[in-house]
Amino acid sequence: MKHIIINVGRQVGAGGQEIGRMLAQDFEAKFYDRELLNLAAKESGFSEKFFKQNDEKKGFLRGLLNMQSPHLSGGSLYGSNFSQESLFKFQSDAIQKAASEGSCVFLGRCADYILRDFPNVVNIFITASMDFRVALVSKVKELDAEHARKLIEHVEARRAQYYNYYTGKKWGAAESYDFCIDASILGLEATEKLIADYIRQRFGI
Repeated sequence: MKHIIINVGRQVGAGGQEIGRMLAQDFEAKFYDRELLNLAAKESGFSEKFFKQNDEKKGFLRGLLNMQSPHLSGGSLYGSNFSQESLFKFQSDAIQKAASEGSCVFLGRCADYILRDFPNVVNIFITASMDFRVALVSKVKELDAEHARKLIEHVEARRAQYYNYYTGKKWGAAESYDFCIDASILGLEATEKLIADYIRQRFGI
């Protein structure tokens, strides 16, 4: 199988994670979402819990944390003072390392920007109607529709801020991606098949 990188951006509740996993299976690629935090934690020496607490939160450490050596394992290339930018750097390094080793599907984490100079990269964005997303989030999180909608709005605002800050692009804007699709029209499985066909044609697989 050809070495390809698929970066999946997604609206909350649009089924991006499910579609990403299906794409990974289709193209015999590794799938990275929360798993990526494990890689970043190992690379940096920080605990995975620390990364999870601060995942996709732009500027949560705008000042210096002054985290000293007990927080590290064997020291670090990035010194002893850590900012949000340092944590983004750790995660970027982990993404680039994984991408260099084989085919990957990355969910979010600005991977499209981080891997912009890599060959055979395709950037996908998955949207869905609000009703579709509210229904999915309500089911997964066991929330009523009102609270599901509020959760969607909150997480998306944070996600957009994070993406826009680090990439200089606009999260969710068509010009930031190669292929955008509304998963609520065809459903998750048919949407994944359409994306997969596009990728096969693009890379001659």
